[in-house]
Amino acid sequence: MAISNVFEKLGRAIFETPFGANRISKDAPELAEIRLTILDAVKARSHRASGAYVFPYNLVRIELLGVPDEQAAMFRSEFLADYFADELKTSLRRSNYRFPRDLKVEIITTPKLPGPDENWLSVQTGILESKHAEPISVAHRHAKLVVTSGTANHPEILLEKTRTNIGRTAEVYRGAGPSRRNDLAFLDDSDVNRSVSREHAHVLYSKHTGEYRLVNDRVYKGEANCGIWIVRDGLSQPVHRSARGVLLKDGDEIHLGTAILRFEMV
Repeated sequence: MAISNVFEKLGRAIFETPFGANRISKDAPELAEIRLTILDAVKARSHRASGAYVFPYNLVRIELLGVPDEQAAMFRSEFLADYFADELKTSLRRSNYRFPRDLKVEIITTPKLPGPDENWLSVQTGILESKHAEPISVAHRHAKLVVTSGTANHPEILLEKTRTNIGRTAEVYRGAGPSRRNDLAFLDDSDVNRSVSREHAHVLYSKHTGEYRLVNDRVYKGEANCGIWIVRDGLSQPVHRSARGVLLKDGDEIHLGTAILRFEMV
């Protein structure tokens, strides 16, 4: 297949495939090739110390040759880089590798076509130095959730607490007593509201980092039934259950079933 057709197919799968990384991988097997190439390069640049493998670099740079200029922004998007970073970290953890906490992935592209003996994909590693002497703001930026699809007890809610619960009912009971109180509750009986679980999600705020993270609280089976997605830069990312959750960024759309929230910094 011509390299131009590879990127056209890959770009079409990323933008047109329904929510879920697993489905995208099936529609665009080139993603699997990129993941394997990244992992092989990382393991080749690792060393063994104290009985464990160590990857000492905090930057993995992917270079894609033959990407048309009109598609470059899509492949360089932060969302796609975060996707590969999450895949890499998950693979390294499963193989019991040690790696820097600030490990990140960057994607660069060029319209130049690969030569006869040149691959369309290459991976480099490096070290990003920490930034020092940055001014520290005493007051943090606040954030809010705005309901854009569905009806909740508040059309929007300021995230003033360490934890903000989101669900179908205002109060959740288990056994003989209350289990949880939802700050943002989709109370009205409608098709959209019924797609929200009683304990659907919560947003955590960290005073130390200033980050807001979305955590999935649903009980579900199967990768395709997580019930929460973030849409950013035209791409979607499922939010599966984990204690750490997924970092939220200004302008993110949060899909809870068919209900939709917008995360905004204020």
